[in-house]
Order: sequence, then structure tokens, then C-alpha cells
Amino acid sequence: MEHLKLFAMKFIFTFAILFILLGAGFGIPFGDVFLISLVLSLVGYAVGDRIVLDRTKNTTATLIDVVLIFGFVYFMTEALTIGDGVLTASFLSALSLAIFEYFFHQSVVRTMEENETDNDAFIPAGELRTEASEELTPYEDNDEK
Repeated sequence: MEHLKLFAMKFIFTFAILFILLGAGFGIPFGDVFLISLVLSLVGYAVGDRIVLDRTKNTTATLIDVVLIFGFVYFMTEALTIGDGVLTASFLSALSLAIFEYFFHQSVVRTMEENETDNDAFIPAGELRTEASEELTPYEDNDEK
């Protein structure tokens, strides 16, 4: 359920920012902004927030999100619309969404840490050891009698 809440929050903010920048600023139709926001939110949450953020720090995940956002907005805007300023629109979108992503990542980390407290008891700490001895069989040889 937490993933759905986080995804919904990401989609709403992504759509709002892109609608202001792309829709109002560059005249991109509502449906195209909605589609770009949906695809960007899906891929961004799966890749940036669940995979990259789990393995790196917030700054690294934000930088990867900037590249991802720029690429998706650029190629999708170029494919869906006919107009000038696609590069500028993509750059401004990536910069604006990067600020949001930085704070969103903090929310994701907090939410996931709260959910993982119950599961930590079942994860071994990596301090497992085995016994070793010089014996090959459990019985002694009776050759010395």
C-alpha cells in the first residue's frame, strides 16, 4: 500500500510541475503532458526510487533521475508534438523535477525504513560460522591396540 501512495504522490507532483512548464509554458496539450507524466512516474519510481535509491545515496539517485527525466521528456515531447524549444523544455523540466525528487527521495527512505523494522529480525547479520575440526570420521581408528 505504501508503494501505491508513494507512486500517487510522485505522479501528482510530476504532473503538476510538467503541466505548468510544458502545458502553460510551451503549449503542449493536456493529454500529452498526462502521458509524459504517467510514463515518467512509472519508470522513475521503478528505476530511480526503488532500484537506484536502495543502492546509493540521495544525491546520486537525484542525478540519475535528472538524466532519466531529461531523456524521457525530450524524446516523448519530440515524438508527441511538433514545435520548437524541446531542448529548453526538457532542461527546465529536468531541473524543476530534480528539486522535487531530492525531497521525495527523503520521503521514500523514511517510509521504507518504517516498513522494514518488522522484517529486520529475520535477516541474518552475516556473522554465520561453521565448525571445523581435524576429524574426518566420528570414530577413532583402533589401530593402536
